[in-house]
Amino acid sequence: MLNFIYYPISAILWFWHKVFSFVLDPGSGISWVLAIIFLTWTIRLVLVKPMANQLRSTRKMAELQPRMSEIRAKYKNDQQKMMEESRKLQKEMGVNPVAGCLPALVQLPVFLGLFHVLRSFNRTGSGVGQLGLSFEENRSVGNYVFSAQDVQSFLDARIFGVPLSAYISMPESMYEAFQPVDFTRTNIIIVAAPLILLIVVATHFNARMSLDRQKRRQAEGKTPPANDQMAMQMQMMNKMMLWFMPATILFTGALWHIGLLFYMGANNIWTFFQQRLLFAKMDREEEEEIEAKKAAARSTAPRPGVRPDNPKRRNKKKKKK
Repeated sequence: MLNFIYYPISAILWFWHKVFSFVLDPGSGISWVLAIIFLTWTIRLVLVKPMANQLRSTRKMAELQPRMSEIRAKYKNDQQKMMEESRKLQKEMGVNPVAGCLPALVQLPVFLGLFHVLRSFNRTGSGVGQLGLSFEENRSVGNYVFSAQDVQSFLDARIFGVPLSAYISMPESMYEAFQPVDFTRTNIIIVAAPLILLIVVATHFNARMSLDRQKRRQAEGKTPPANDQMAMQMQMMNKMMLWFMPATILFTGALWHIGLLFYMGANNIWTFFQQRLLFAKMDREEEEEIEAKKAAARSTAPRPGVRPDNPKRRNKKKKKK
């Protein structure tokens, strides 16, 4: 049912593995890890423009809050009219709240798709979603766009002595898919645990970078003060970004394949540099907008010593004549 996600994800991973196979051993763990990293960055590159649009939309929504509060107060007893006027105002200002969610909505199926594709290289388990294949059957069956030969290459690949589709809580019965079985659960933990901790810390500090910018803008008066309800919602979202998401990664890390941990690590590296570049770009755009408004105000202001032109007064003089 979700093949429309699995096939594109496996196709991009296949492409990058073939690219790195020209310069590296196709069966090495490094070539597969680099393929996973560049799969991550390919998806994130496509999402740069939507992410920039999301930041612009967020800024405009903040600027609209005083007018939105007026609409809520004016039509508090007419929910339909309130929604209608709110949508009209958003359209007038070129704000699309749904479009702002696009980057997050795209990344979730990519994460789940990669999780499934990496998991499907080893189908020897008998748990939920597993096929219970024998060692020989598993190595002779392809995995979406990957051929049986590609499956064998992935299963035989090692990074720091551990298979890429191994994970801390993997049943020992599934170890047989990787021949020779030259690793233990302890080996998996030694590789996975530091990666999980690094991802947790990076996720926290990437979120803090975003929140620090938000606080700085509020202190500079560039973000209008939020009402009580919005302030509560923002506080809850901030706590989720800073603490809930990293804690979720920490407590579910035992289920994540080594390859998926490299995906999350690459994702955090991209997020760090993207935020720095986009935040700087958004700040420049905002300064340019402020300067343009000041220039427009100066151009329409009367020259020193010249009385402002008042159309009403001019019409009264005409009537007297």
